[in-house]
Amino acid sequence: MIGRTERSIWQISFTYLVLIVFGVIMIYPFFFMVTSSLKDSPEVYADILSPLGEQLRFDNYWVILGFADAQYNNILEILGGANLVRQVINTAFVTLCVTVGQIVTSVLGGYAFARLRFPGRDWLFRIYLGTLMIPFVVLMVPIYKEMLLFGWVDKMESLIIPWLFTASGTFLMRQFFMGLPRELEEAAIIDGANRLTILWRVFVPLIGPAIATQFTISFLYAWNSFIWPLVIIHNKVNYVVTLGLADIQGGYHAQPPLVLAGATLAIVPTVLVFIFAQRWFVEGVATSGLKG
Repeated sequence: MIGRTERSIWQISFTYLVLIVFGVIMIYPFFFMVTSSLKDSPEVYADILSPLGEQLRFDNYWVILGFADAQYNNILEILGGANLVRQVINTAFVTLCVTVGQIVTSVLGGYAFARLRFPGRDWLFRIYLGTLMIPFVVLMVPIYKEMLLFGWVDKMESLIIPWLFTASGTFLMRQFFMGLPRELEEAAIIDGANRLTILWRVFVPLIGPAIATQFTISFLYAWNSFIWPLVIIHNKVNYVVTLGLADIQGGYHAQPPLVLAGATLAIVPTVLVFIFAQRWFVEGVATSGLKG
């Protein structure tokens, strides 16, 4: 009994040791990014493994945020100004609209496919779910032509409206709705509630993990989107943060601390969202496939 207990302790200790090692390996790139953003360029090239330089250079962040230091004025003129603040605001607006839109449409679609009976429901759901297998590069040209038709090229509408619907989100919500007891719905109908009242007042409060999961996925996707904004947005006034980072990298390729400062600022919101929503995210992913 004692030998078995000792073996169990050693197994647990070894497991935690392996997890710690892999955790350090995973987190080191982020640590390197933050510490290097507080150095001067010669210090980065001189000793890349040194965590910090002679002093913390927070002025790198001021330059990226649009408050230029004199030595970078010529580069800023070439770039047309490095204003990450505006780009973050643009990205936050687009991300908020896309995230809220996808949650609303996914809840409505998931409820319809899970609870309403209408001709061709299952076939329509399979076809809608099958759109997940279509690569985005195949859809890029048709969507671009559609944006031209509506006059939305180089406008925020082109970053928001095409992405308000998501088949994966609808599938996630449908799985959760199918796992809820029908007695709740029947009781609400007996009390005189209509479908929308049942949805928003009875079901939506019960699918918090699914909504948190969808919020996290939609937020990360919208915030980190790069290819579509690169194709559809040309005016720097409408740049999102990913385009701004690419622009900064082109102008500051000889200044790694500035590039890493921009990357640090851009990644902070996504890290915070995942940290605060990870419990519901993991619960939602783990349970979505167990119903229906």
